[in-house]
Amino acid sequence: MNMRKLSNKIRVVLNRKKATSFPEKPLRFYEKYASVVSVTLRKPLFQRFLNWMIRRENIDKKSVKDIQVRVFPFQKENGKALVGRCNREGVILLFPKRRRFLQKKVGDHGKDRLWLYIKSRARAALIHELLHVKYEGNERIVRQLTKKYFGMFVRHGNVSNQ
Repeated sequence: MNMRKLSNKIRVVLNRKKATSFPEKPLRFYEKYASVVSVTLRKPLFQRFLNWMIRRENIDKKSVKDIQVRVFPFQKENGKALVGRCNREGVILLFPKRRRFLQKKVGDHGKDRLWLYIKSRARAALIHELLHVKYEGNERIVRQLTKKYFGMFVRHGNVSNQ
């Protein structure tokens, strides 16, 4: 089995077909968003925390094959945006929030708070999807544990500098 470090499994994935039909300004925004998320998830402090959580929860790290930070948002059939997804093949997908939502956040809170929100959302989403590796069909437990572990990281990690 593949024993690569978790941080080496994180990559940005761009749908080329969709990118060619996308306006330039929103495309640049989403590319920057994905880049910031990718860098954030690779930070050593967060990686140490994830490794600790994986050991504590006894999650099989080998079963995570790939972590894809998608450039474009994904909307479910019910119209709600999807934050992340983990499939049975061990591929974790993380999606951005829609640009319109984030523009409203900038107006309400400013750019610095927006980037802090984006980084925090990405960390929480990855924690959530990693927990799904073990607790596959139990959304209630995954949500409880996500809240617990993300809270631990926020309290003990210097999130604003990460």
